[in-house]
Amino acid sequence: MKILTTIEELRDIRKKINSSIGFVPTMGALHDGHISLIKKAREENKIVIVSIFVNPTQFLPGEDLDAYPRKDEADKKICNMCKVDYLFMPQISSMYTENEIKVKAPNTSYVLEGFSRPGHFDGVLQIVLKLFGLVLPTNAYFGKKDAQQLSLITQMVKDFFLPINIIPCEIVRETDGLALSSRNVYLNKKQREDALLISKSLYAAATLIAKEQRDVEIIKDKIYDIMQKLEVEYVAIVDREFNEVSKIDLNNTIILIVARFGNTRLLDNIWL
Repeated sequence: MKILTTIEELRDIRKKINSSIGFVPTMGALHDGHISLIKKAREENKIVIVSIFVNPTQFLPGEDLDAYPRKDEADKKICNMCKVDYLFMPQISSMYTENEIKVKAPNTSYVLEGFSRPGHFDGVLQIVLKLFGLVLPTNAYFGKKDAQQLSLITQMVKDFFLPINIIPCEIVRETDGLALSSRNVYLNKKQREDALLISKSLYAAATLIAKEQRDVEIIKDKIYDIMQKLEVEYVAIVDREFNEVSKIDLNNTIILIVARFGNTRLLDNIWL
């Protein structure tokens, strides 16, 4: 594995690659969820490139940019273990300049996560577009846990006519059901136990749906009942375009949950 820290290094390497490239953009603090993306990229491409960059433009004022977990040495070892070919770890000064052109997320992004974190998706799309322009991947891999992010990146690729395949990847969970997240390290023991109610409520919703319950309000009531002791930011049952629905469509529904544990926001979902 070769570690690249400058844009010039990445461009020089990219010029020499004439085969399929699988790209996994991350903010580091890699866990089994990231590893699953890297392994899928490894299986499906000749070359695998991973980026680690804690992107400042997607953090709102007062969010955890400075405290966001950084584990560079451990991340390098994980990428090497996963047989990554190139690891790109640029500095902020390399990726951003003053008064540059901005990417603006569509109005439809200002629901759910976009409503809770206005401007967040602008920053996400900005950095992903920059990375795509540098890496020029064949396939790019994103987890379904960040459902709106995945949808908006897919739309950006379509709208900007980028010749990149966006590959959605399933959520990876701890053995007890908690969705893997770099922010899980912020949880104390009690918060960690309470957080299990998120996945428990999703499993309960899935069970109701398996028993042919299709009424969204009944399913939401069940979810809220299980999570009544938590600080729930939202529960949403939407279609793939993130419009609220009243009935479950087994081929076009996502159930999304966000809950707070102190200063930590955890999100989870299931796709139907």
